[in-house]
Amino acid sequence: MKHYLGDRTIDGVKVTVDGAPLDPCVDVVEFSKNGFEWSYEGPEPRQLALALLVDHLGDKAKARAMVEPFMSAVVANFGNEWEMSSADIDEALTALSGKAVA
Repeated sequence: MKHYLGDRTIDGVKVTVDGAPLDPCVDVVEFSKNGFEWSYEGPEPRQLALALLVDHLGDKAKARAMVEPFMSAVVANFGNEWEMSSADIDEALTALSGKAVA
């Protein structure tokens, strides 16, 4: 099971998966050149949602389809520091099932 962690530090935001930096997946879609952010809806939280979903699902098409609902329901509601496990992401995706965007 993977463990995702986000933190706002004096040096900026830091997002890791199992202790390693999370790939922003700009090769899939580049929503923002400014990296990751959270706690609101916008391009940087959208990039984070995509990166989390691509890493977790291992399926770029499924990740792209779930970016908007996952960003709105999950990433936009993160606090300054947050953590999620693979199980947490699965639970969120189950709750959002039927809300994918084609």
